[in-house]
Amino acid sequence: MDASAEPAPPTTDADQLGATVAALTADDLPVARRRQLLTRLVGQARARGITDLYKPKAAVRWMADTVAEIAPRVPIRDRATLRKHFPDLDDDALADRLIRNAARATAGVGAAGGGVAAVEWAVTPTLLSAPVLLAAETVAVVAIELKLIGELHEVHRVPLPAGGAQRAVALVQSWATQRGVNPMMPGVGVSAVLGTAARRELRDSLLRRFGRNLTTLGPFLTGAAVAGYLNRRATRTLGDQLRKDLRHQARALPGTHP
Repeated sequence: MDASAEPAPPTTDADQLGATVAALTADDLPVARRRQLLTRLVGQARARGITDLYKPKAAVRWMADTVAEIAPRVPIRDRATLRKHFPDLDDDALADRLIRNAARATAGVGAAGGGVAAVEWAVTPTLLSAPVLLAAETVAVVAIELKLIGELHEVHRVPLPAGGAQRAVALVQSWATQRGVNPMMPGVGVSAVLGTAARRELRDSLLRRFGRNLTTLGPFLTGAAVAGYLNRRATRTLGDQLRKDLRHQARALPGTHP
């Protein structure tokens, strides 16, 4: 999907949530705008009747469902668009830039989450909304990393499956396993993969992320800087690991060399 294309106006709750998450994946959002979007995402999560995210299983189930729902809506620039945006970079430098930008974006989500939660803490001393905020933050971070995964595949000329559902499944599997998509593997639908081991891998990965985020809570979210650092480090690790795997795959595929 070419991110330069004009998105359709959101109509359903899922479309609106997807539009908010897609906007959060932008490389260079101002701090205030990122905080505004994250606040909107928290509101959209609450509007869905989220009430028991203090229970880890419920939180992970909600995040897994939401990631699967928004994955087809994540804006991924194709190789031609990336070349237009970064005309002076070779493939290695472009991959570096994409990983750096994604790491900054996920760090920004952590910082923005701290700002949102500081307001919440002042209004409700018990911080009843903290699990919803952290779940929303985790979904936003995963969306940024899904975009990174898709664009790294484009840079390395490792094709992603065609079609929204199959591409979404491939991206989610790649995120959960930190491996490149195998283009020789037959595609399956989202509904099929959510009942398989891939769903368990996604839940396990989300649980690790969610649990890590819980450790950054503190009065007025003094842990926001820690959350930003941890997000940045995790995204860079994901990007570096994926790039190694994609290089290996690209060498094995015909017609993928410049």
